[in-house]
Amino acid sequence: MPENKHNLAAGNVSFWNDPAKRSLVFQAILFLAVFAVGYIIYQNTQHNLESRGITTGFEFLDAEAGFGIIQSLIPYDETHSYGTTFIVGLLNTILVSALGVFFATILGFLIGVARLSHNWLIARVAAVYIEIFRNIPLLLQIFFWYFAVLRLLPGPRQSLEFADIAFLNVRGVYLPSPVLGEGFGWVLAALVLALIAIFFIKRWAKRRQNETGDQFPVFWASLGVLIGLPFIVFLLSGASLQWEIPELKGFNFRGGLTIIPELSALLIALTIYTAAFIAEIVRSGIESISKGQTEAARALGVSPGKTLQLVIIPQAMRVIIPPLTSQYLNLIKNSSLATAIGYPDLVSVFAGTTLNQTGQAIEVISMTMAVYLTLSLLVSLFMNWYNKRMALVER
Repeated sequence: MPENKHNLAAGNVSFWNDPAKRSLVFQAILFLAVFAVGYIIYQNTQHNLESRGITTGFEFLDAEAGFGIIQSLIPYDETHSYGTTFIVGLLNTILVSALGVFFATILGFLIGVARLSHNWLIARVAAVYIEIFRNIPLLLQIFFWYFAVLRLLPGPRQSLEFADIAFLNVRGVYLPSPVLGEGFGWVLAALVLALIAIFFIKRWAKRRQNETGDQFPVFWASLGVLIGLPFIVFLLSGASLQWEIPELKGFNFRGGLTIIPELSALLIALTIYTAAFIAEIVRSGIESISKGQTEAARALGVSPGKTLQLVIIPQAMRVIIPPLTSQYLNLIKNSSLATAIGYPDLVSVFAGTTLNQTGQAIEVISMTMAVYLTLSLLVSLFMNWYNKRMALVER
């Protein structure tokens, strides 16, 4: 016994009784087990593919696809390759996800603020909206907007008209599309210059307020620069912009910009569904701010709107941003439900039609999973960066 105490005091612990060395052994065993399972899965997959005559690799991306896609943001037809179908599906997924995040954020903030309104009717309408759309499955909402609303619209010859320039029927929404002239590049350059000017105006106004306490109308000044500068350049460059109006020719409209009903139904459902969750996040964020903040602002004579804009929302954003990030990620992943109504997103076009035609299941599914993983990580990185900017800096 005295000898063991002497060994422990001297650090002569046996190998198995040393927690650090024992944990290394367990980690090594776990690593070998994971590697062995992965190797067995790889060998089994290779054997099954060879026995069924399925080739592996990504050479199929250069083969001709041979099928059409109803919406493409880049030039595409049946003669393009499977690699192009991947790009088309990816762009369509990014399009509906970006629009959904934008509209869901605006609608969610409005509903969340309305939920706390002192007006009894507005607060109850917001509460009913949240309880209804938050508790109905998203897939059912997509089916509702597509089959029960948009599919009941009239045909092309009985289209609903708006000032003879926009038309709505069962085949989609037809809008005027811009036709850019040669000098329109100067207008785009003026737009970029206006955005840069707005950035410096905002910084100057903040520094001026910190030094003097006087507020500068940043919103109206920015709006004037954003509209006025490109408009002046547009006139000076010869107004090099025309509009192509859609016209009914034969059985359908030709020309203009077409928004297919699949995109409309999916976007409406994603926006309304996600906005219900964002509204609750906004409500909880605002309620987390001490009422003393509001009372102090009122004591200083600040109007309720300015109190909400300058005092409550900036502080509530620190609580809102983390759960808001989760809702953005959910919206991007929920966009894969588009395949239920035939919207040509990545899952429908690439993991659906392309997979069925080529049989390259491992490659196609791996690429599809990698896309969603990359999009989610990029959104998380951006929102984490924004969250750090909004966080309190302690001295």
